[in-house]
Amino acid sequence: MTRRKIQIKKIDNRTARQVTFSKRRRGLFKKAFELSTLCDAEIGLMVFSATGRLFEYASSSMQQLIEKHKLHPDNLGKMDLPCLELQLEHNTCTILRKEIEEQTHELRKIKGEELHGMDIEELYKLEKDLEVGLSRVIETKGEKFMEEITALQQKEAQLMEENQRLKQMQNLFSVQTQVLEQGQSSESITNICSISDPPQDNDSSKTSLKLGLPFPNQI
Repeated sequence: MTRRKIQIKKIDNRTARQVTFSKRRRGLFKKAFELSTLCDAEIGLMVFSATGRLFEYASSSMQQLIEKHKLHPDNLGKMDLPCLELQLEHNTCTILRKEIEEQTHELRKIKGEELHGMDIEELYKLEKDLEVGLSRVIETKGEKFMEEITALQQKEAQLMEENQRLKQMQNLFSVQTQVLEQGQSSESITNICSISDPPQDNDSSKTSLKLGLPFPNQI
């Protein structure tokens, strides 16, 4: 079944016109979102209904898009130089003030403040963001703990190695001390033996040998 082509003209029936407006508006915003996502384009749409109600869509910030449109080269030539400088300064201040307000508001929401104006979807998204942030904090904290543990283990290994080296030096010193003490004891014994056993008189020995008499130590 082929789709019947609709004639583009104003819908006389008010109810049908309102229904068509709502459907077409949602479709237009959906297409703008798809174009922004697929092509990384900055898009801003403003739609006023027949009753004067404002509907808008912006891929980033509507205020920023408006300021960017004002600063576009095609629009700068339409302004006088003094007015242009003032406008640039004012736009810069406005953008910065807006960013500060948005960041401050986001920070307060993260801290759990000013949540009364948020709906279920916004609260759910905030909860997910906090869960992701908390998981990153836990992961980073775990990495820091592992780094500290590794550093302590390395320091422990160095201290054990130094302690082992000191023990080896102590053992070597003890062995050297024992050797020196044993050497001194041997020398003392030799000296004592030399003193207790004096050398014999060579003349007496020679006289005894000539006369055939016994040596003094043999009597």
